[in-house]
Amino acid sequence: MIFLEKDLFNLMVKPMNNFAFSTDIPTLGKAKITSPLNRYTKSGKSVKRFVSDETKIIVDVQTDHLGTTQNKVISFEKAGPREKIYFDPSKLKCVIATCGGLCPGLNDVIRSIVLELHHIYNVKAIYGIRHGLQGFIPDFEHEVMNLNPDSVYGIQNTGGSILGSSRGTQDIGMIVDCLERMSTGILFLVGGDGTLKASKKIAEEIEHRNLKISIIAIPKTIDNDIYLVSRSFGFDTAVDVATLAIKGAHNEAVAYPNGIGLIKLMGRHSGFLASTAALAQQDANFVLVPEVNFSLYGKTGFLQALENRIIHRKHAVIIVAEGAGQDLFGDQQKEFDPSRNIVLQDVGLFLKDKILNWFSAKNIPISLKYIDPSYIIRSLPANANDSVFCGFLGRDAVHAGMAGKTKLLVSFWNNQYVHIPMDASAGKRKNMDPQGRLWQSVLEATGQDAFFTD
Repeated sequence: MIFLEKDLFNLMVKPMNNFAFSTDIPTLGKAKITSPLNRYTKSGKSVKRFVSDETKIIVDVQTDHLGTTQNKVISFEKAGPREKIYFDPSKLKCVIATCGGLCPGLNDVIRSIVLELHHIYNVKAIYGIRHGLQGFIPDFEHEVMNLNPDSVYGIQNTGGSILGSSRGTQDIGMIVDCLERMSTGILFLVGGDGTLKASKKIAEEIEHRNLKISIIAIPKTIDNDIYLVSRSFGFDTAVDVATLAIKGAHNEAVAYPNGIGLIKLMGRHSGFLASTAALAQQDANFVLVPEVNFSLYGKTGFLQALENRIIHRKHAVIIVAEGAGQDLFGDQQKEFDPSRNIVLQDVGLFLKDKILNWFSAKNIPISLKYIDPSYIIRSLPANANDSVFCGFLGRDAVHAGMAGKTKLLVSFWNNQYVHIPMDASAGKRKNMDPQGRLWQSVLEATGQDAFFTD
């Protein structure tokens, strides 16, 4: 699946009318070294491959019915190679780490960074930190991995991450101590919201120590919920695989009298995956997402709506995002995982039990099939579109780091790759707009509102 919309972000999420952040990108110092990319240009030809720091991509422009601009025009710095770089490639050491949950495309990003550093910038000292932030802490005794074209050969064809991963916070001071001991010039961190927050703290500690270390983040989340990132790698692959689960659930549902297929997909706080998969494979009759609350009981409750669907059509397919319906569990004691994320209640199994009990109490026989493909999706290799996307992200991360830029993440915005300040994104979340085009399209495709009747 390739998103062709000019600004997918604005189709999915609530409009951002107030921009309370700076889009300026910090640098370690003046870039004075001629980029090695010059040797790939033909002499006498105009050089078009380099990007100027003055090249900007507009963040958001809204107009009223008279066509006048409502918002101040704010723009992001365009990503890409710079004609002058900050680091001397012959003396540079680079470090890569992958953090958080697994995601299709992690190996593609690693490979892209390594090949760009090695072949284009002639950087030979590239190291992989094993098992996320744990790898920086001596007590865990994780060995460092030497990365080169041979060590990353073919890894794009395998799932997971050759560097491994981990969850949980680690001591920021000890992480920076490790970077100092390794004489690191650029640290590439690949991860989600928790990793971005850690990256920001690492960058702040580096600033406090007056070190010349660049911190470049590449956002990763299947949920596609990172703020100021219109598309994250792995999402496209997740939609592909989720549609297979929906097809299977639909086939099971129509094969039996009163068949019901129930699929739980990823989406802790955002329903992008559930909604997009529902539109990609229009077999779902109900889509339940975190942004839209629903009740179980009563004439307009979900269970009655499901019964109405079964009476009228004799089968139903339900997609539920993992973060949907958490309010239905009451005031249970909240638990936290090692990354300080709230441990969600299992809404999939919860709905399965409630559905079985509802129809049993009414003496209506049903055939319910429950499918949870979450961990299959997370550990798969990236599909072709995601693999290409990861390549761009990795290369642009290298260009940014070599130019001495820091404290940024590489984002995709208005069909362009851009630099986003960590301060603007870390700690914030992107949510789907219930009044926006994506969710309204889901309602049209499923027709689910028709079954929520008095």
